[in-house]
Amino acid sequence: MNDKQRLLLDGHVYTTDAPALQAALERVHGSQDRPLCMCVEGGIPMYVARHGALVAKRMPGTGCKHHPSCPSYEPDYTLSGLGALMGQAVLQHGDDQVELRVDFPLTRGQSRPRRPPADNEAPAVKSSPPAMSLRALLHYLYEQAGINRWYPAMEGRRHHRTVRKYLSESAANIIVKGMPLSQRLFIPEAFQLDQQEQIAQRRSQQLAFLNRGAGSDAPAANLALVLGEFKGEQPATGARRIWLKHMPDQPLMIRNEAWQKVTRRFGTLLTTREADVAQTMRLLLFALVQAENERLLYIDSALMMLTTANWIPLEGPHEVPLLAALTAQRRKFVKPLRYDAPTAGHFPNVLLLDTGAQPTPLHIVSAFASPKENSAKQRALSESPQAWVWHTDASLPALPPPA
Repeated sequence: MNDKQRLLLDGHVYTTDAPALQAALERVHGSQDRPLCMCVEGGIPMYVARHGALVAKRMPGTGCKHHPSCPSYEPDYTLSGLGALMGQAVLQHGDDQVELRVDFPLTRGQSRPRRPPADNEAPAVKSSPPAMSLRALLHYLYEQAGINRWYPAMEGRRHHRTVRKYLSESAANIIVKGMPLSQRLFIPEAFQLDQQEQIAQRRSQQLAFLNRGAGSDAPAANLALVLGEFKGEQPATGARRIWLKHMPDQPLMIRNEAWQKVTRRFGTLLTTREADVAQTMRLLLFALVQAENERLLYIDSALMMLTTANWIPLEGPHEVPLLAALTAQRRKFVKPLRYDAPTAGHFPNVLLLDTGAQPTPLHIVSAFASPKENSAKQRALSESPQAWVWHTDASLPALPPPA
C-alpha cells in the first residue's frame, strides 16, 4: 500500500508530494469545490486549509470512511473514549474549528490549588453536558495532531520539533474557554545551548500573560497549560523543582503536599520508566501552571502520561511489548485513547491499519489488570469473538499479517 495520499482536483490526480499540488489547491481554496481523497472507490470529499502551505484535510465526521491505510483515516469514535464526548464536550464549528468544554479553569482566584486528578479515577459526576478533564484534553490534542498513530515512514523522523509543531498547529484550531488553545498552551522549544538567551526570551514572551494576573492583590490569576517531557525533580524550600527536558534553565515548582499526591497517583509510571531499561520510554507532564512572580512558576494541577520512544501513548507497561513488536515489524497502527472513560478495557489496545479495508483490533489481557479492567476487557472480547488477543502471562502470539 502507498503511504502517499492521492487527491483528485480538476480532473487530475495528485499525490501529496506532487510539486503541482499547491497550485491546484490554491485554485479551489475558498471555493465550493472540494478535493476528493481517492483512498476508496468514488473518493471522499476533503476541505482545503492553510497551515503555512495549503493542505487538504478530512471533513468532520468522515474519518472512518477513509481506507485504514490513508493518512486521513480516523477510527470510529466508539473505539476510544472520544465517543462519549462527541457532540457534548466536543462541539464542531465548521470544517476547521472545534470547541471543547473542560472541567478546569484557565484563571484561578486566591484559593488553594485543586488536587491533581488521579491516574485511574473516574471523572466526578456532573450535570449535563459533560466536560473534559486535563487527561481528555491531552488525549484530544494528541489525536488531532496524529501523534497516536504510526507508519514505518515515520521511523527516525518523529523528533521533539516535529511533535511540537503538530501539537501547536492542532491547538490553534481548538477553542477552550472562548479562546484558541494555542494562546494558553506552552510546549518548550528544542533547547540549544548557544541559543539559550534567545530561547529564554521567547519563553518569557509566550508566558507573559501569566504575570498580568499575578500578585496578591489580583482578583484572579491567569493559568497556562504546559506540556513537556519530565526529566526529574529536586527538593527546594517547602517545594520540589520539576525539570522538563528542553527547559533546563527554568524549573516548574510544586508544593511538597501536591507532589506527594502526584507521586501516589502516577508513581507506577515514574517507576516503569526508570525500571524498564530494555525499552526507551518518555514520561510527559501536562500541567496547569500559575506565576507567583516573573521567575516562579507553580504547578496548580498536573497529570503524567507514559509514551514509547516514538511518543505513542501507553495506557500502562503491559502495552510496551506489543507496540515494540509492531514498530519492529514495520506495521501501520493507531493507539485508541481512553479520554475520560473509567477504564481502557472497553477499547482495543491497538488498531492495525494495514490488514485490509477494515482496521484489525488488537486486545491485551494483562495478568496485573484490576478486576474492573478485566471485566471491561472480557465484555469487549465477548462482543468481538474473532479479535486478536494476547494474555501477558503467555508469549506474544503471531500478529495478523498485512494485506
